[in-house]
Amino acid sequence: MKKVRGAFARKRRVAIGGISHESSTFTPVETTRQSYAERFLIEGDEILRTFRRTNTPLGGFIAGAEVHGFDLIPTLFAESQPSAPTPRPLYDELLGRLLQGIRDALPVDGVLLELHGSMAVGDLDIRASHEASAGLADAEGHLLSAVREVVGLDVPILAQLDIHANVSQRMVSMADVLIGRETYPEIDQAARGRECVDVLARIGGDGLRPTMALRQMPMVWGLNQVTAHPPMRDAIAELHRIEAQPGVVCGSIATCYFLADTPDMGASVYIVTDDNQALAQRYADQLGSWIYARRAAWQLELSSARAALARAQAAGKYPVILADMQDNTGGGSPGDSTGVLRAFIDMQLRDACVLYIVDPEAVGLCWQAGVGTRLALDVGAKSSPLQGTPVSMDVEVVALSDGAFRYDGPMYAGLSGHMGPSAHIVQNGIHVLLVSRREQPFDMAFARGLGLDPQRMRYICVKSSAHFRAGFESWAGAIHVVAEPSVHSLGELPYRRLGRDLYPLTTQA
Repeated sequence: MKKVRGAFARKRRVAIGGISHESSTFTPVETTRQSYAERFLIEGDEILRTFRRTNTPLGGFIAGAEVHGFDLIPTLFAESQPSAPTPRPLYDELLGRLLQGIRDALPVDGVLLELHGSMAVGDLDIRASHEASAGLADAEGHLLSAVREVVGLDVPILAQLDIHANVSQRMVSMADVLIGRETYPEIDQAARGRECVDVLARIGGDGLRPTMALRQMPMVWGLNQVTAHPPMRDAIAELHRIEAQPGVVCGSIATCYFLADTPDMGASVYIVTDDNQALAQRYADQLGSWIYARRAAWQLELSSARAALARAQAAGKYPVILADMQDNTGGGSPGDSTGVLRAFIDMQLRDACVLYIVDPEAVGLCWQAGVGTRLALDVGAKSSPLQGTPVSMDVEVVALSDGAFRYDGPMYAGLSGHMGPSAHIVQNGIHVLLVSRREQPFDMAFARGLGLDPQRMRYICVKSSAHFRAGFESWAGAIHVVAEPSVHSLGELPYRRLGRDLYPLTTQA
């Protein structure tokens, strides 16, 4: 599709918004209107009030617009915690509100969107097509196509994506520029949002004509992707080397979201050049080949919690953090698996804590009992038998909270969060934070609000894959990524829709 570019209109009006969701096709956690309302379902100036001066993509859009003198027109922003695909009627409603906001803003000189890059919609029944009557496997491609129909070919559309995007050719064709995050944990969200604004300013002010190319790799990027450490650090360095070449505007690596059973699931790279499609494709192919040649390096072996604890105790470096990655709520898991908690109890650990177990039923019983009381609780494993079995505990209720807090770590700094009614319980030196809403521990702000300082603990379990590192790694003695039974247990996921072989998976495609 040929897109014509002209200079900005005088007022430099820019519409901003987005629909962001990471959709697991394997989780039992449903996505509802309430799922979005509990996170973000806001319109108009509330977007500006919520995200100004926050480390978020929208915060970056706002900061960049202030520098470049853009007049931002906020439309709709909807985001749910990762969970199952969004029902098609709800998606259609949200998309309709986003598109109406953009129509009401016309004429505009650009559109800035915050998207995730791995959103799926409806009950997927994919054969050869990415779209079926019941659902969309490539929701962002569909969304970008719809926005393009509203604004036409001569209005630049730029989107900021998660590093775990499953990028489709349709997304690349419908947008002018896609920019992915370069850090994991993703502490550069505002910086990447600001980069989108800077590129938009170049389109209108310098006559930049972006051309973008995609290279999808037949590979699932494993868990070895923390960008502060090798080998992932080397991949980002190679990306930056290519970005420094003449004619290259920007580039991104998408490590993929492997919990999506969709045709575009897999790692990819996408490169933007100035009016040189062949050059963009050459660099995308070059970087993609560099990454794929090292495909074994991106995988990570996992062990059980007990095995990891035995190694940690032998090493004697404390505090020890166990990342319970298969029950990572940030990946769509229910957050109530009990494997690590049971290991803590069986090994009779002291000064240990679990952040967090999602169990509204147990929270309600704690609230009924009150602070300072003792009660018997069956904790966790209420969402699915795959999450283990509930742990019978005799606990003291240490503290209660309505769940409201403000992030103070590198990720989401300045943004308000809400875990719902929550409780801090303890049994024989093992502390558990029970919550009603799913969220991984990005920093320690919420725990401290419930009277628990993780830095004073000897053993810490986090329901997270890597984002916890933003607030925890600097003071950890040792970190072990562990695998305990969950709905997202690796090696047991029943892929049916990939349509191709992906290293190291074996499909029936």
